Amino acid sequence: MGLFKRQKSRLEKVTDSSIEDKAEKAEKAEKANNDKSGDILSPLADMPITEHLIELRRHLIKICVAVLVIFLALVGFSRELYDFLSDPLVAQLPANSTMIATDITSNFMAPIRLTIFVAAFFAMPYILYQIWSFVAPGLYKKEKKVAIPVLLSSIFLFYSGVAFAYFIVLKGVLKFFIMFAPQNVLPMTDIDSYLSFALKLFMVFGITFEIPVVTLLLILVGIVSIQSLKDKRRYIIVGCFAVAAVVTPPDGVSMLMLAIPMWLLFELGLFLAKILIKENRDPA
Repeated sequence: MGLFKRQKSRLEKVTDSSIEDKAEKAEKAEKANNDKSGDILSPLADMPITEHLIELRRHLIKICVAVLVIFLALVGFSRELYDFLSDPLVAQLPANSTMIATDITSNFMAPIRLTIFVAAFFAMPYILYQIWSFVAPGLYKKEKKVAIPVLLSSIFLFYSGVAFAYFIVLKGVLKFFIMFAPQNVLPMTDIDSYLSFALKLFMVFGITFEIPVVTLLLILVGIVSIQSLKDKRRYIIVGCFAVAAVVTPPDGVSMLMLAIPMWLLFELGLFLAKILIKENRDPA
């Protein structure tokens, strides 16, 4: 009887150890599968809010330092930068007309403001990289694969929008305004007013050119569908013209130059969404 009990206890121990081994193997396999599918977040995602704020402050300091370094490198060329910005206007002014400064500090502050904007403009890839570095630890691997192309395309589209505004839109708008000036009025634009006008135009077009990215993200996240956007296309086109009429100067040229690209960029985002969704469905 004692021998039978000893054999039974040994059998129970072997059974318990085999069950524990199977449980450990199953847990390891589950962890491996989760790691491959990207369902486990980085340890940074479990940090308390104070550590997140400290991390955010660190990235903001890096952004400020980068903008400051570029600003200090460009501040010696601030007058040349303003001359480059004002060339489209000077080319449209009459022979006996010039730009003026209505404030005693405008001659100094306007080029400095422009230099700060240019420094932030050149630092934009680094700024977006720092934002990405802060957000990336909280994303899954699948989300990171989508986020990197979105980040790069956002940088390219923003620069394209600003370049389009300077080389095409600005000249057309200024020519329109100068052409319709009364004969007894000599155009003399204040340098501060012109700077505010140009920077607003650049920001509007830079942000507007992000429409394909926004459209693509809304469709991929599932907030809207391709078919719903197709059905509402006529309303979206009207909305493009309405937004362009509000954010651009009060003239038809700039409104058309913004509304038409907005519509075309929306169609581009819709087209890219069709391609991506079709590629995702084919393997399934």
